[in-house]
Amino acid sequence: MDGSNLRQSARTCTRFLTTALDRDWDNRIPEMDWTVRQAVAHIAEVLLRYSVDLSAGSKELSTLNLSVRPTEEPESLVATLTGVATLLGHVVDSVQPGQRGWHPSGLADASGFAAMGCDELLVHTHDAASGLGLTFDPPTVLSNLVVRRLFPRAPTDTDAWQTLLWANGRIALADRPRQAKWHPHPAPLTEWDPAENRIDQPW
Repeated sequence: MDGSNLRQSARTCTRFLTTALDRDWDNRIPEMDWTVRQAVAHIAEVLLRYSVDLSAGSKELSTLNLSVRPTEEPESLVATLTGVATLLGHVVDSVQPGQRGWHPSGLADASGFAAMGCDELLVHTHDAASGLGLTFDPPTVLSNLVVRRLFPRAPTDTDAWQTLLWANGRIALADRPRQAKWHPHPAPLTEWDPAENRIDQPW
């Protein structure tokens, strides 16, 4: 995955959020402690953090406090989301081949950060939609790209968007229970060991 996938995901999410600017963004999201405002601010913060982490290399940085004010107006939060997604896309597309950045789930390459950025955008926009009483349904191709890049153990015979939500612990999937623990695989897929693909193993 690359910056073009990030930009497409950002456009998908911001177009959706823009249609709901007149709704109550102070609503709590079901099963979460966040309001809609806080969820959207969180997406922006994480994308900004990913831009720094990929740029900085493999050592974790603890020197920066990166935050987005959730108290801002919804329109400003959406504009911020566009800006930081564009920034991360540029970083993903411009780093040297093989560049890795720190992440608690493993040293991620550019495609891993692109996929994690898309995952943040899509899944947390779903959360925001829930808080707004709406349904968010992104393009299947984006959901499938993210699932296959970050969750190689996920089933391949189920709906891609539902599978992505399941992989992020949001829903149950067919006969598979809701995930209590999960984590992505942001390192290159060549480093994933298929022998670890046990049904009973948590993410």
